Amino acid sequence: MLDYKVKIGLIPVRRDTTPRKGIFNWEKAEERGKKNIKYIKEHFSDENVSFIDLEGITESQLLFSEDDVPMVAEKFREAKVDAVLFINANFGPEETVALAAKAIGKPVMIWAPIDDEFEPDGSRWTDSQCGLFAVSRQLQRRNIKFSYIETCAVEDEPFTKGFKDFIAVACMVKNFKDMRVGQMGLRPKPFCSVMFNDAELLQKFGIQIVPINNVVMRKKFDEVMAEDSKELNDGAKLILSRYIAQDDFTEEKAKMVYALVEVYKWMFAEYKLDVICAECWSALMKDLGGIGVFPCIAYSILADMGYIISCESDMNGVLTMALLSCASLGKNPPFFGEFTIRGLHDRNAELIWHCGPFAYSLKKEGEQAKCCDQKQWFPVKDGHYTVSRIDQDNGEYKLFIGEFDTTDGPYTTGTYLWAKLDDFAKWERKLIEGPYIHHMAEIEGSYGDAFKEFCKFVPGITADPVE
Repeated sequence: MLDYKVKIGLIPVRRDTTPRKGIFNWEKAEERGKKNIKYIKEHFSDENVSFIDLEGITESQLLFSEDDVPMVAEKFREAKVDAVLFINANFGPEETVALAAKAIGKPVMIWAPIDDEFEPDGSRWTDSQCGLFAVSRQLQRRNIKFSYIETCAVEDEPFTKGFKDFIAVACMVKNFKDMRVGQMGLRPKPFCSVMFNDAELLQKFGIQIVPINNVVMRKKFDEVMAEDSKELNDGAKLILSRYIAQDDFTEEKAKMVYALVEVYKWMFAEYKLDVICAECWSALMKDLGGIGVFPCIAYSILADMGYIISCESDMNGVLTMALLSCASLGKNPPFFGEFTIRGLHDRNAELIWHCGPFAYSLKKEGEQAKCCDQKQWFPVKDGHYTVSRIDQDNGEYKLFIGEFDTTDGPYTTGTYLWAKLDDFAKWERKLIEGPYIHHMAEIEGSYGDAFKEFCKFVPGITADPVE
């Protein structure tokens, strides 16, 4: 399973000079550093986000001396920080920041709190923004990628948005590298569009593909059905209570669908998987030796449990779903909706659709969910969504990034929403000229900026926003 716990290191810094009045004053810098650390901890800590700072590591609780870098880096590595924020409490020591960033080896963000008021005699105490330019240049010279927040007060909206984006980036980076992906079955023969290179994923990103034979799935499925457990019967009742059946959807069929939930949960645990790329089509058809039930509703239930599974053997699709889930720190379920039909009346609308695997929690309020051939039918709730896809040609990976609001559109089958695009022709050209296909991953929320920043910290992936 993906790990949504993020630990951020907070390092306030000041210039290493002799004590004096003016922009390199020690006392003012230390006061500002502690004040901003306190605010960040109070306003950004939650069940998923924690912090470590320099309290108990350096005497001043700030970093200024190059001599302290090894000790600070060791403590932060021992604490297993996922990223580091450097705070220019005054001008800041550019060389010390660069050395610490290199030694810690995690994604870096820099920020200068807006400088305080001028004194009546014209003196000022910090010049934090001025030093930020020196810090950024030194990071560049050492080839250290970094994010930054514009100079502002810690209470200001730019800091809130920028820092939350950085937390999302930290979660994405820590999970993307060395991810374990289950590959259940092979791609359907006609689906050449979902080809991928598993050796390249391992070499470039450390992503490990774990093959799972369909025979293993069938054996476990038969075991679950034979046990006829309370979980299986309760699951079947849950499924039958959610839908108006459009065909003969019996209790036995509902049991078979929920048995797939138990099978996939077992796969995640047995193979220590973060996500699964599944062949959900021909592998399960009865006339092809499958079990005779489709997994769409099972995927829906699993999605609300926090499990991420892509349809139709789309490896790049499930990697994108994982990134989206990490961007929300696991708080919103990603879904696998493909670009399907241009709006018939609103030519800037697009049908984002799939046959029925979306999380049930995404259902639009007041709409009745239907079930046909073990597939859900319902529209997704209105809101603002991020859409993305990672894909590649000739070893060059790109990450498509876009955002949209929902709009009204015709009722249809399956699980779906209508997206309002700012310029349909621009979006379509971006996808056609690629390297992309119709499969996309979506999630509620605005994560486009975080996705752009993520690409800074993962060599080999280029951000490709729709604009």
